[in-house]
Amino acid sequence: MTDAVGETGTAQWSRTRSWVERNLRPGERIGGVAGLRGGWTSQMRRLDVEGNGERYSLVLRSFVKPFYVRHAPGLLTREADVLRLLADTGVPVARLHAVDAAAEHCDHPSLLMSLLPGTLRLTGEDLERTTELLAGQLVAIHALPVPEAARPRAYQAWTAPDRVRLPERPGRPDVWRRAVEVIRRPAPAHRPCFLHRDFHPGNVLFSGTGAGLTITGVVDWVETSWGPADLDVAHCSTALALLHGVPAGMRLADHYVAAGGTLSEEPADHLYWRVLDALAFAPDAEKVAEPWRELGRADLTAAVLTERLEAYLQALLGRYG
Repeated sequence: MTDAVGETGTAQWSRTRSWVERNLRPGERIGGVAGLRGGWTSQMRRLDVEGNGERYSLVLRSFVKPFYVRHAPGLLTREADVLRLLADTGVPVARLHAVDAAAEHCDHPSLLMSLLPGTLRLTGEDLERTTELLAGQLVAIHALPVPEAARPRAYQAWTAPDRVRLPERPGRPDVWRRAVEVIRRPAPAHRPCFLHRDFHPGNVLFSGTGAGLTITGVVDWVETSWGPADLDVAHCSTALALLHGVPAGMRLADHYVAAGGTLSEEPADHLYWRVLDALAFAPDAEKVAEPWRELGRADLTAAVLTERLEAYLQALLGRYG
């Protein structure tokens, strides 16, 4: 057996492996392990299971960083609940196998789930079709009828006017000042719905090309919340602007409305949610860009990301301000 993430330090997982194998069917065992790239909050492994004449793969998510270990009971329990909730819907999600959110049986807090087909699409190939599909998937997520007792927590803002970190040498200081002023007002009234809350191209799997391109999986449900649809649209829009440039980030909302979604009727309200999300990436989106670079986007330097974020804020202020 090979383990692409190693067997030392924070990668030790002997107890976790035993826990996984106890949750397999009789006669099955882990035949291979490979590290999965693309995330920074958790350690991801693909586990190849064999036995009984069948071979299939599972995904193991483990929190190993101290911050996420502390918050793992809430995060992983939420994701497990969401996977159960979405199991019989049309949203393509993994099937939950087991969860040990408090690391009672594992080396680290862990969640075990099925492996979804498809790959991430971060290069910009079929960008217009990709953006349309992302918008349509968000509309479907937001339209889910969720009983009140099963609703996730209310959304949390990921920045505030006094917490925004500005670039050291911004090209357009006035843009940043105006953006911060936008979020000094109270949060606008909104009609809440079911949110993924971290929906972006790095959490969506695709198969096919061109007209045959389809979404095959939506992953990473630890931040699922109850709140304004504008906020999910805002988060995905910011990511698209950083990955592919301002026009891509500006088009998503139009595709969302064209697909049947509803956003805030007041431009100032929509602007609030868009800017609130964008400023959470300031000053340069370095944290989220690291896994993107690991997946081949070496062009996403801190300087490029800062320039794109600033240009995106300027475009938002120009359109909705």
